[in-house]
Amino acid sequence: MPFGTVELNDGNEMPVIAFGTGSKWKGQDVTDYVLQAIETGFSHIDTAQWYKTEDSVGRAIHDSALDRSDLFITTKWSGLTSISEAIHNSLDQLGLKQVDLYLIHNPAFIKDLEAEWREFEKIKDAGLAKSIGVSNFDLKQLQDLIKVAKVKPAVNQILFHPYNYAENKELLEFSAKHGIITEAYSSLQPITKYPGGPVDEPVNAAAKRLSASPVQVLLSWVRSKGVTIVTTSSSKEHLQEYLETANIPPLTAEEIAAIDEAGAKGPPGSFRQWRNNMYKTRFIWGPAMLLQIVGYIYLTSRG
Repeated sequence: MPFGTVELNDGNEMPVIAFGTGSKWKGQDVTDYVLQAIETGFSHIDTAQWYKTEDSVGRAIHDSALDRSDLFITTKWSGLTSISEAIHNSLDQLGLKQVDLYLIHNPAFIKDLEAEWREFEKIKDAGLAKSIGVSNFDLKQLQDLIKVAKVKPAVNQILFHPYNYAENKELLEFSAKHGIITEAYSSLQPITKYPGGPVDEPVNAAAKRLSASPVQVLLSWVRSKGVTIVTTSSSKEHLQEYLETANIPPLTAEEIAAIDEAGAKGPPGSFRQWRNNMYKTRFIWGPAMLLQIVGYIYLTSRG
């Protein structure tokens, strides 16, 4: 297990890197891809009620012939049924008596935070999940949960990459204060979604120094923030690349700071990046600037 594990606030251990079966995999048979991930070295598999991949994750678990203790399974309640019905359906589809981590997939599904978190606490008490947590909670939502929780969430899984680090910094600090592990998904967006942005330069420079790939530098940057990783690929080579990140030397403080600073400028095509470019050219605020802002909003609203 190249990345090792991290201790959760309830004393359980979680592998630092997970193979995700959401996003492009939604509704697909992921049996072979999960088996490939396991064979490559992943021991943490992430799924959800919403993904409709729990049944094929279950087949992969069975076909792997591994002991249950060799795998860490995360799934999520996605608001499609009651919480009680969801956990039992998920366990049936996964072919398990217990998941390692059960998450509220999105705060948008919550009608009564305290009542629904009590349902999650009952699931932990009943031994249906070793650990419980949340996903996509912002700072205010996590603060509200901490106020009513008898059992603190062990994990908050969020979208996290250099372009949204600044807006999530307080959330990470609050989570760390309460022993809540932040788990990142879509951390490779600077490469997959926003190529050509400000982050490219410091990432590529670090990659050159380390004889590593930009992908590995981004994953190393995530780990430098104390954040764990959920990632995915249909390519065995890419999966190996992700896992081998654990073997490269750490980023320097200067490299991390350079990526942070570049990320704060925003991705290419964003209003933040456009605004920063205006400041760079010392554009004078006035009617012309207002017309450009209106034009920008109009164009981006049309996709």
